[in-house]
Amino acid sequence: MTRPRFHLAFPVRDLSGARAFYGDLLGCPEGRSADDWVDFDFHGHQIVAHLSEEGPGAATNHVDGEAVPVRHFGVILEPDAWRALANRLVAAGTQFLIAPRTRFEGLPGEQSTMFFLDPSGNALEFKAFADDAQVFAK
Repeated sequence: MTRPRFHLAFPVRDLSGARAFYGDLLGCPEGRSADDWVDFDFHGHQIVAHLSEEGPGAATNHVDGEAVPVRHFGVILEPDAWRALANRLVAAGTQFLIAPRTRFEGLPGEQSTMFFLDPSGNALEFKAFADDAQVFAK
């Protein structure tokens, strides 16, 4: 089945930092760009880093005992790809908002998750479900 791709534009303070983070660390190929924005292929989706002085919000909600940033984005990976990324981020010395862990263990929606910030303070979540059929489980 072909799934629609999403497009997300978000603020960054520095494009070279965004290129290093999204391109080099996360492995997202760069697409088109201009002096004040750059596209990345975020696992088949288009994200666009736009230069902006305005920073991201800092509000959080409590989810499974953790302070989850309200404003965040990410992707759901296969478990092996999630573990490989988690290991790469740990090896790179990433400061996690929520370190790689399993949440809702043994319950519907069991998932591995991790939260961290990009260099401009945008929160990202990468997750993997124990059973992909549980992505929307109640």
